Amino acid sequence: MFVRAIMVYHFDAFSNIPNMGNPAGVVLNGDHLSEEQMLAIAEKVGFNETAFPLKSDKADIRIRYFTPGHEINLCGHATMATIYALKTKGLLDHPSEFTIETKAGILPIRIHSDINDEPRITMRQAAPQFQPFHGSFADLAHSMGIEEGDIETELPTLYGSTGAWTLLIPIKNLSAFKKMKPNNSLFPDILKEMPRASIHPFCLETYDVNAQMHARHFSSPFSGTIEDPATGTASGVMGAYYAKYIDKNSEESFNLVVEQGQEIGRNGRIGVFVTRNDDQLDIEIIGNAIYVNEFEVHL
Repeated sequence: MFVRAIMVYHFDAFSNIPNMGNPAGVVLNGDHLSEEQMLAIAEKVGFNETAFPLKSDKADIRIRYFTPGHEINLCGHATMATIYALKTKGLLDHPSEFTIETKAGILPIRIHSDINDEPRITMRQAAPQFQPFHGSFADLAHSMGIEEGDIETELPTLYGSTGAWTLLIPIKNLSAFKKMKPNNSLFPDILKEMPRASIHPFCLETYDVNAQMHARHFSSPFSGTIEDPATGTASGVMGAYYAKYIDKNSEESFNLVVEQGQEIGRNGRIGVFVTRNDDQLDIEIIGNAIYVNEFEVHL
């Protein structure tokens, strides 16, 4: 039986410290791989997402994203990892501005250097969308291991997307996040409108005085993972939520910092840039990544 060795590069996104932030696998030269093979690789890697940069006839680069359970339309942290990998390996034909083809659309990317001459990546998100949640708050709280009273009802709990759907759940206090123990298998029955969505509790109390929002991200059980340590697309839609429901009178454009991962020892930071453009909110996320190691998986 012929066994193929596939090289996987491990990068941690939304951190400049190895083994912090959110791990992603990146597989280069994957144009010869089938969709089934990409999924098999992602399952063997076991990270929340593994990304495959490919040739595109619509944009400068095409990226496909796979959880261990299925393909997803867009992933912020795996995009950061992929662009960082291509940049640091000298594989970008357009080193500072270019576009990526994703199943969430054609999205622009910009790269600039931070004070340490490390790449910082700005990624445009898909247009924000929101849908109402009509389920039980008691069941929702139970699925996260907290009390119904921990959910902030002065703000809406609803589904949001800037490329991937998640249920945004405002939480009253930071202390509730340490109590959370998700039972992901319960999510589909609670999320009757979108049973394949993830769950994203957040609050306005933070550990870091320079952050404006704190969050955790619990995966859909169909993904084959439990929790995402630092989530780009969910942070992007949180920026839109902030502008739409929390600070409706905020400036025409503003920055937010979202902190995530502290409760599971994977401290990460996601920058979100929000621009009001008539009735539309334009969302960008800003982040970095760092190389950790590389390893082979076998098909």
